[in-house]
Amino acid sequence: MNLLGKEKVQQKTGLSDSTIWRLERAGAFPERLNITPSRVGWAEEEIDEWIASRPRGICNREIGKGVPA
Repeated sequence: MNLLGKEKVQQKTGLSDSTIWRLERAGAFPERLNITPSRVGWAEEEIDEWIASRPRGICNREIGKGVPA
């Protein structure tokens, strides 16, 4: 298992530290692992799976709805 530090997870996902924390608390992001008492990491496989599960393309809004012309 390859573990990623916070900086690498932020680079891979494009998310801020606080967004990762909120998603974790909501159960919508892989949980961090305690490597030492002062260092955490994430399983790279879980991060890659989470990225692959994200919707692709434009968000779920219909084109032309809610978007000024």
